[in-house]
Amino acid sequence: MPARLKAEKRNKQPSKPPAAPKLAPVAPTRSVSTDKKKQKLTRQHASFPAWLAPTLVTAVVAFFGLIRIRLLSFPLERDEGEYAYAGQLIMHAVSPYRFCYSMKLPGTAAVYALLTAIFGQTAVGVHLGLLLVNSITTVLVYLLARRLFGRLAGVTASTTFAFLSLEPTVLGFAGHATQFVVLPAIGGIILLLKGIETEKSKLFFWSGVALGLGFLMKQPGLFFVFFATFYLACLEWMRGLQWRQFLSRMVLLLGGAALPFALTCLIMLSTGVLSRFWFWTFSYAGQYGNIVTVSQGLEIFWGTASKVVAPGVPIWIIAAIGAIAVLWGPKARMQTIFVFGFLIFSFAAVCPGFYFRQHYFVLLLPAVALSCGVAVSRATAMIQESSESRSLVLLPALVFAIALGFSILQDAEFFFVTDPVVACHNLYGHNPFPEAQQIADFIRSRSAAGDRIAVIGSEPEIYFYSHLRSATGYVYTYPLMEPQPFATSMQHEMESEIETVMPRFVVFADVPTSWLSGPESDLGILTWAEQFAKTHYQLVGVVDLLDHGTEFHWDADARNYKPRSKTRVLVFEKS
Repeated sequence: MPARLKAEKRNKQPSKPPAAPKLAPVAPTRSVSTDKKKQKLTRQHASFPAWLAPTLVTAVVAFFGLIRIRLLSFPLERDEGEYAYAGQLIMHAVSPYRFCYSMKLPGTAAVYALLTAIFGQTAVGVHLGLLLVNSITTVLVYLLARRLFGRLAGVTASTTFAFLSLEPTVLGFAGHATQFVVLPAIGGIILLLKGIETEKSKLFFWSGVALGLGFLMKQPGLFFVFFATFYLACLEWMRGLQWRQFLSRMVLLLGGAALPFALTCLIMLSTGVLSRFWFWTFSYAGQYGNIVTVSQGLEIFWGTASKVVAPGVPIWIIAAIGAIAVLWGPKARMQTIFVFGFLIFSFAAVCPGFYFRQHYFVLLLPAVALSCGVAVSRATAMIQESSESRSLVLLPALVFAIALGFSILQDAEFFFVTDPVVACHNLYGHNPFPEAQQIADFIRSRSAAGDRIAVIGSEPEIYFYSHLRSATGYVYTYPLMEPQPFATSMQHEMESEIETVMPRFVVFADVPTSWLSGPESDLGILTWAEQFAKTHYQLVGVVDLLDHGTEFHWDADARNYKPRSKTRVLVFEKS
């Protein structure tokens, strides 16, 4: 290019703007209040280092675990006996609905089979399994609260759950199905939150599977599935609903939740008991759920709730404060839907049938524990934002510790002193739970392989202890006494099954709480049982539950003994 043209082209280029004069750097403006908040937040983390939270949770699990270890030999009660016996059947590849009719889904029985296979087919083995399950649940409650509200909330929530789930007022020392519902339910909710955070589709599916396992433990676990779908729908709506993403996540969640039940139905079909399984878990369960009226339910609720709350009133007050405290700050307010939804659906899980039995309230305890965590963590944050004093920051945790200590002292004798058998009698009165083991031992000493046994009454723990198969699937006689349309036909079926098998041993539980008959009950089976035993069996055992203690009489001594109480168990052997 000619030199002249190059020069013209250079002249056409836009000239660079003059450089701005250099100024001294200016520090970014920042409000004094913001600086103070960040400094206080830094101090809070420094005073609660990451290693401390797991250490405290481990100490909590160990402390309450030691109490459970002291109570390992606590005699099995009826529900535990049912699950343990059904678990024995599963261990022998026998469907529980063939020899153990129950309106409960089989998840808890399957877990019992696993746990007793590991720890032994004894009351100690059952309660070691419960210790493991409860400890894992305590850790999961910590992880859930920490994810939502931080480490302090996590430690507080896990401590609250460990204590409340052990309370005798919720029968927390016993392996009820509710203890086995909350473990997969909390696990499923954590997976759901992680799926929402990471947007990984597979986590929604596995969250559903875990929640479905909770339902398989017992039907009220379904309410945790409802909660998960409610929370996911609310969150998607608040973010601006994207239908394709929302439907995909909901299908994965609900599909995963349905999978455990679908597989259970296939197993029942393959073992030939699907119709009986469906009758007991849905047809009869539906009738059972309609026996108590709303007005009766409210009366039962107030009576039971007052017992449940009484020893730990300070803890429940802190939880109530926490339910309000979730509204106190912008960060906590984002979780309002979760906290209130969790409380509402957890309480709904306690309500089916309006029976409000004490152990049903275990389903509410994770939500109560989370609310306690909110109260302590939010109060701590508020103090830290408004005060320079480091000692005041410890005040909410100190108040919680005092409340916990006071609540533990209310049941200190049960936790630390009373012998498990004595404690059983104190709690259950003239229910033959400690006596069941000795009755079963006597029967086992006289039985041979293949012998069968019939317990006429609601004492399935005798089946478990004796290691003998039942002659009838009616391990409870409560349904036979209830004002429901199947009662009389159930009585006839139980009579027919026992007469067909003609078991070597018959145990008659002449115990009012083993029958719970009412004015409308059909008492025909009691007449049949008396005649059947007199015709084909001889009396070989009388267990007389007296106010001052239980007397055991065997063989000739039993036949010559006249019972002195109205609560006794009679043992017959085929003549």
